[in-house]
Amino acid sequence: MTARPANAHQARLLRLLRDGGPNSRAQLGDQVDLSRSKLAVEVDRLLETELVVADGLAASRGGRRSHNIRLNPHLRFLGVDIGATSVDVAVTNAELEILGHINQPMDVREGPVAVFEQVLSMAAKLKASGLAEGFDGAGIGVPGPVRFPEGIPVAPPIMPGWDGFPVREALSQDLGCPVMVDNDVNLMAMGEQHAGVARTVGDFLCVKIGTGIGCGIVVGGEVYRGTTGSAGDIGHIQAVPDGRPCACGNRGCLEAHFSGAALARDATEAAQQQLSAELASRLESNGTLSAVDVAAAAAAGDATALDLIREGGNRTGQVIAGLVSFFNPGLVVIGGGVTGLGHTLLAAIRTQVYRGSLPLATGNLPIVLGELGPTAGVIGGARLISDHLFSPA
Repeated sequence: MTARPANAHQARLLRLLRDGGPNSRAQLGDQVDLSRSKLAVEVDRLLETELVVADGLAASRGGRRSHNIRLNPHLRFLGVDIGATSVDVAVTNAELEILGHINQPMDVREGPVAVFEQVLSMAAKLKASGLAEGFDGAGIGVPGPVRFPEGIPVAPPIMPGWDGFPVREALSQDLGCPVMVDNDVNLMAMGEQHAGVARTVGDFLCVKIGTGIGCGIVVGGEVYRGTTGSAGDIGHIQAVPDGRPCACGNRGCLEAHFSGAALARDATEAAQQQLSAELASRLESNGTLSAVDVAAAAAAGDATALDLIREGGNRTGQVIAGLVSFFNPGLVVIGGGVTGLGHTLLAAIRTQVYRGSLPLATGNLPIVLGELGPTAGVIGGARLISDHLFSPA
């Protein structure tokens, strides 16, 4: 893909076709503030670029029938969601429908070179399956702070060896296409906004609880990243004064007390102290414990596992309550690997938010689990790069 929209009107038309699918000129005209003649000029220019193609006649609205147009069906975007312990890679069409998706375990602490070798191998596998001849763009999410304009991670606490690595530049050369890089929770928010539970909400928070904790902030339909790209790093808000040491160098951070890693550590301690027969049995069988084990123990009615989840949910809810009072969102989405803990976690978070924020902020505030699971990040990655490419050059 070499063409870019020439102006804001063309960019708006491309995004409408991405988000709404094929449409007629007449219906597009209803959604944009353009005269019929000006709309015809802009659509014809887009047809010349081959970013859009004709797609048959539209249904009659009386008088002469309008032509449908759609985004070029040959456009392909790559979405990459790098987590702390796994990576998801997917190829989408221009409407961001997933055509193929691969998930593999991976340790982000192996460093960027090893991780990107794996990502490129997964992308090659998707190409070899016939889903794409090449990629028109790629959107990458990483589990740490990103200086967004340059696509560079900055001092990510759980990503040793990544500080300052030129992710966008390196992957753009290897993939042969434009690349955009963002924090993984921002991509999750964009995915849920495009195809998940946040489709109809303009202002919302998307909290990802995995190995770490982060929050995507969407204002007026756009991700808010702050001045340098670190907005939403709520895992490093102090939840317990003089609490546990955190990987960031401070003490008492929410992430140090409740995240996938913290939950696994607490569960292991409980098992070793014989506070939970269920967790002790799982530790003996597996050698280690994870959030998945805690979820399974809780589902079996284990009181210690349930207490761990409730305590973590309470701490997370207290932090989110402060965010809700400050931001007054229309929705809070909870996602990430730890959401396998399900409704026990959600109930604890809701209780703290509804108790801790004013009624005006919480009276009509849904707090829900994300709909898309592991596909949210890859859809968000495709959305990120398409937002970039569907903007005037």
